[in-house]
Amino acid sequence: MNKSGFSRRTFLKGAGVMAALPLLPEVAMANEFEFNERAESTTKVLTCNIRVALPEDETAGVGWEKRKKLCIEVIKKQQPDIIAMQEVLRVQNDDLKKALPNYFSFGFEGPEMDKFKEGYHGIAKNPIFFSLKRYELIAAGGYWLSETPLIAASVSWDTARARNASWVRLKDKKTGQELRVVNLHLDHKSQPAREKQVEIVLNDAAQYLPDLHQIFAGDFNVSSKNKVYDMVVAKGWSDTFKAIPSNIESATTHEFLGEKDPKKDIRTKIDFIFTKGKFKVLESNIIRDNDNGFYPSDHYFVSAVIEVSA
Repeated sequence: MNKSGFSRRTFLKGAGVMAALPLLPEVAMANEFEFNERAESTTKVLTCNIRVALPEDETAGVGWEKRKKLCIEVIKKQQPDIIAMQEVLRVQNDDLKKALPNYFSFGFEGPEMDKFKEGYHGIAKNPIFFSLKRYELIAAGGYWLSETPLIAASVSWDTARARNASWVRLKDKKTGQELRVVNLHLDHKSQPAREKQVEIVLNDAAQYLPDLHQIFAGDFNVSSKNKVYDMVVAKGWSDTFKAIPSNIESATTHEFLGEKDPKKDIRTKIDFIFTKGKFKVLESNIIRDNDNGFYPSDHYFVSAVIEVSA
């Protein structure tokens, strides 16, 4: 790993300042919708792979221009406090920020993914949206999931493309409690890459004091039977979906076909929300909302309502 001259010390020193923090102005809260009157100690988290805006999807009738209204409606209906998003291109981030004025988006702006400006290789990032009504931004950052995490678009371990992680540290305006959220999208091709990528994130998260509440969400591109999942759990993270005894794991990808997907019984749940710290999981669901068989993404979104202990 040191072939590149990279060290964990260098990473830990630099990761927190990789992304410049924008100033948050005092803004008036739009009244498009009101949050549920959940207890102050509870937080609702979504992880949403929204599918990048691809020209071929437009041709197939499932492009972003046709999906975005439904995608936004599905997210709003959940009334989340925090949204971890994956596969977000600039046009999508702009549309989401405009549609969700009560939220701040962190993690899109920054170094480019690679030299390509369009298509899947475009600047696809993993932004975190959080409620401005609920949270104050304390710190934030991001890094690339490679042997050189401070070098934009760097790739290692035969990964199919550059991957990155975003994180925010938030302070609850009501309770004063702090919460750290990490969002990523692991490689879809290489198992060694996925293991190395998640190891970077786990090592980074481990440097924080045990009393800091942390959430780790995203598209892991593996099932709960994979070594990557075991690595996360071994570091003290808990799967919010499995915390609900009545939950039955099922596929979170469906190729825009929903329940009509012929492979639904062999696909697996690859989108997860993990917690570390004193949390109690009250709910966790796979969101299958659609408009007469038309879906907001080729992934189902996943939610969790968690109670944060003092």
